[in-house]
Amino acid sequence: MPSIAWVLLVSLSLLWGGSYLSARVAAPEITPFTLVFLRVGIAALVLNALLAFRRRHLVPNRRNLVNYAGMGLLNNVIPFALIFFGTRHIGAGLASILNAATPIFTVLVFHILTDEKLKPLKTVGVVLGFSGVAVMIGLSALGNLGADVLAEIACIGATISYAFSSLWSRRFKGEDPVTTATGQLTASTILTLPLMIFVEAPWTLPAPSGEAVAAVLFLALLATAFAYILFFRIVEVAGASNVMLVTFLVPVSAILLGWIVLDETLEPRHWAGMAMIMAGLAAIDGRLFRRASMRAPAGDEG
Repeated sequence: MPSIAWVLLVSLSLLWGGSYLSARVAAPEITPFTLVFLRVGIAALVLNALLAFRRRHLVPNRRNLVNYAGMGLLNNVIPFALIFFGTRHIGAGLASILNAATPIFTVLVFHILTDEKLKPLKTVGVVLGFSGVAVMIGLSALGNLGADVLAEIACIGATISYAFSSLWSRRFKGEDPVTTATGQLTASTILTLPLMIFVEAPWTLPAPSGEAVAAVLFLALLATAFAYILFFRIVEVAGASNVMLVTFLVPVSAILLGWIVLDETLEPRHWAGMAMIMAGLAAIDGRLFRRASMRAPAGDEG
């Protein structure tokens, strides 16, 4: 991948790492579909305003409607609702380790449905990355796998939805990232509205606290509106399968943000897990290994 893609991936991981902290605050007070609607709806308003400022607009032809609806469903409505449901019942640590399985499902989906077949080095990278997340989260989180089974299944379901969204996102390669993100979030808002109204009736529930409202604003403005501009930019410069590498970095970002914001101390397992994740990313990227193999013959000649 180009170097700029790694910069964008790290930036996106910081935003989505922060979204786990925000979800822990908002999800216990706001029901899942309502929280999804607020997250995507506010973000859609911001991005539509940005699009109008740039004197551009969405083209509501049949092709775009299908593409935006499919991306909104796979990348927003389904996974957001499942994760928000999951974080009401299990901790963010366990949810993040389950979400880190996204690249595994993505590689399998691409292997089965496209010509991007599984290769040994990429397989090693995925295993290393997932193992690193497991080490970083710790055995205490794994000990809770028997509890709240529905919440755990929901988080796994979100990873599968993200994997298919990665494949669907190839339809937008070469298109303006802001337009794509706006279309996706607008479609997500429309799709979520009837679910919120008829399933949850949020006006009958207690008003959320100020902390929950602040968490929603972070989720909508930074972790969604701005984050999806970065997301589609990564698709444009690095490809649809590579964008899912961000799921390895999100738990790292969440721990670092907790260390910086909440003055939490990183334990040795956190550093070890991050080292394994970086090794996995290097294996999936492949550049370091290709450079090493190119240098080997020159060293033998000397």
